[in-house]
Amino acid sequence: MFAIGTKAADFALPNQDGTEIALRDLGGKWVVVYFYPKDNTSGCTKEACDFSATLNEFEKAGAFVIGISPDSVKSHQNFTAKQNLTHTLLSDEEKTTLSAYGVWQQKSMYGRTYMGVARTTYLIAPDGTVAFVWERVKTTDHASAVLAKLRELKG
Repeated sequence: MFAIGTKAADFALPNQDGTEIALRDLGGKWVVVYFYPKDNTSGCTKEACDFSATLNEFEKAGAFVIGISPDSVKSHQNFTAKQNLTHTLLSDEEKTTLSAYGVWQQKSMYGRTYMGVARTTYLIAPDGTVAFVWERVKTTDHASAVLAKLRELKG
């Protein structure tokens, strides 16, 4: 995980339309990057819908919202269409960005150990440094908490 004040790792990944989006191209903007495990699961759907519902507020605050998971571009297309999502989803099937941000982790459930995404959100400042990190995110009211922190940090 990147500590607050450190430079965020650049990434360039395809979005739900197959267009490459790179962090370096968003310089000068606040960027919310939330990492989530899987499209169309209950918690991930709630989180994605909440970010889409508050997207106008993020945009008014000068922020770009990105969700990243290991799902494919096609899966993101279906998820976006099914849930009427309005923000960007990026596909990291190779898990390079997930690993760079420290969110591809060993997990366990019902005695089974596996690798998966630890639900985490990074708020990246316009200068490319990490402004805030939420680990072990609970989806309820998370988008609102991120928006409140963005507004607080912007002054």
